Amino acid sequence: MLLRVRLALPDRPGALAQVTKVLGAAGADITQLTVLDRGAGQAVDDITVFCPDSTSRQALRKSLEGVEGVTIEGVWPTREAPGTYPELEILKYITTAGDRALTTLIDSLPVLFSADWAATTAEGRVVYASWRAPQDLVPPAEVPARPMALTQDSGLHLIHAPLPPLALSLLLARSEGPAFHRIEVHRLTRILEIFLSLPATERSVARQLRKEAH
Repeated sequence: MLLRVRLALPDRPGALAQVTKVLGAAGADITQLTVLDRGAGQAVDDITVFCPDSTSRQALRKSLEGVEGVTIEGVWPTREAPGTYPELEILKYITTAGDRALTTLIDSLPVLFSADWAATTAEGRVVYASWRAPQDLVPPAEVPARPMALTQDSGLHLIHAPLPPLALSLLLARSEGPAFHRIEVHRLTRILEIFLSLPATERSVARQLRKEAH
């Protein structure tokens, strides 16, 4: 079982060692660590751990809550392969995906961001959604000027991003775990910038939309 743990901890020597000691005692094997934030004496880290199926998320959270100064922001499942650069692999596939460039991107984003689903929308309708997206998906009425994170009243966490050259917007959703961090928003923004700069992107998406209209 692969889990993502987001926690805030004191930015001082030995604090992370205490966390890793507790994780080890719980049977969790750390496979990746990403520092999301650091400042004012505190750090926010995303830690990817592999746990035996016998270790519950609740037990892992409870163990970590016993570490002095540590705040657990979320423990949720992830499918991202640790220790790799998956966005580079996905962008490589997209360059040769032809008319499936957009769908390849949308299907890949939930894995890249430990999210549940992604979708593209236009004029209030869903153009394409990954397989875990709800059938009754209703896109937000307003499209932001730039990618932004938000949390709906239902507790669903979203990144909503405009795709101006394609007259589309993008939704990336996470129902478990914490809200999307600003570093995740920035990461998605950079991926979209590269995607939109690829010479064949606009043509391939236009062809795909024409097919769906017939």
